[in-house]
Amino acid sequence: MPESLTRAIRWDTVVGALLIVLLLFSFSFVDGFGNSLNLSFLIGNTLPIALIALPMTLLVVAGEIDLSVASTAGLSGAVMGKLWNDGMTIETIIPICLLLGVVCGLINGLLVTRLGLPSLAVTIGTLAAYRGIAQIVLGSDAVTDFPTQYLDFASGRLGGTFLPQAFLPFLVLLAIAVVLLHATPFGRSLFAIGANVEAARFAGIRVRRQKLILFTVTGLMASLTGVFWALHYASARYDNATGLELSVVAAVLLGGIDFDGGKGTLGGAVAGVFLLGALQNVMSLVNVSAQSQIVVTGVLLVVSVLGPRVARQVAVSRAAARST
Repeated sequence: MPESLTRAIRWDTVVGALLIVLLLFSFSFVDGFGNSLNLSFLIGNTLPIALIALPMTLLVVAGEIDLSVASTAGLSGAVMGKLWNDGMTIETIIPICLLLGVVCGLINGLLVTRLGLPSLAVTIGTLAAYRGIAQIVLGSDAVTDFPTQYLDFASGRLGGTFLPQAFLPFLVLLAIAVVLLHATPFGRSLFAIGANVEAARFAGIRVRRQKLILFTVTGLMASLTGVFWALHYASARYDNATGLELSVVAAVLLGGIDFDGGKGTLGGAVAGVFLLGALQNVMSLVNVSAQSQIVVTGVLLVVSVLGPRVARQVAVSRAAARST
């Protein structure tokens, strides 16, 4: 098979093509999809997934995963609501929430890197722990009276366009993540760690430190997402972002990031995020139930794991056939 054709059918390229096809179909045949209000809702509702997907992509490339991100976001939102009720200013609350996310990520990272525990098991445990703490902090209350200027920023649009105001900061974070993963020694070290952790150690890469940094940054971004979620939906509750980790992992893996680590592109992950977000938006517009949408997300998660593996197996089989 020609090299150019091989590149053209890479999994992340396929996901990008599917996103374009879905958008074209939706603009043409789904009532209400193309109006500016719906497009703004689509992007705004997808941003929480996209924000966490940035560090999650780097983490999965390095061969790890964090399933506690939604609970960290919920805890951040609960603390935000509690401190606001206690009379603290929002300018003081947000840095505290971000620091809390750093602590949550650091706990995950230390358990994985210093005690040698598997990240899947560790973050399932902290998923439950952080959500429980959030419920203790805020109870069943819902805090909604945040300052108008912050609510407007989180849910408002740029001028007369359909783009949310929060989309611009996301683009800045995306650019930083792309450069970090694909154009720096740090990013290359993550691919090396994910491909073969022992070889990475022998090559002089400080594996534990790199992974600790990733878990900490993931916690920071999860807490930022929790703050954005509370302001975007004008409600801080302990159960904010429940189930968000499934969407994040499904989108990242759908974008071609190998669950075993060492392979993938951030562009593919972002395409997966917005493919999933657009699909959920379309299903809502055609009145597909929330339960059915969860089923579709689960199926996509399975397909996203199987798809690249099948594609690699086909490529290996073709290579073996050519060599005989």
